[in-house]
Amino acid sequence: MAKCDICGKAVANGNKISIARSHVSRRAPRTWKPNLRTVRIKLNGENKKMHVCAKCLRSSKLENA
Repeated sequence: MAKCDICGKAVANGNKISIARSHVSRRAPRTWKPNLRTVRIKLNGENKKMHVCAKCLRSSKLENA
């Protein structure tokens, strides 16, 4: 399952809503996936591969290996 190893962001489920008419009449299931990257990280002195979302990469919560 797609999940960020730092913040825990995972797949979200919901409905895609058709707005073709003046009132909402049709709904279809859909999923929102996190923007994950596989990154080498130095963790406790060891180099590890982790799945990290783009938001955690930008916020500099990581120390690159």
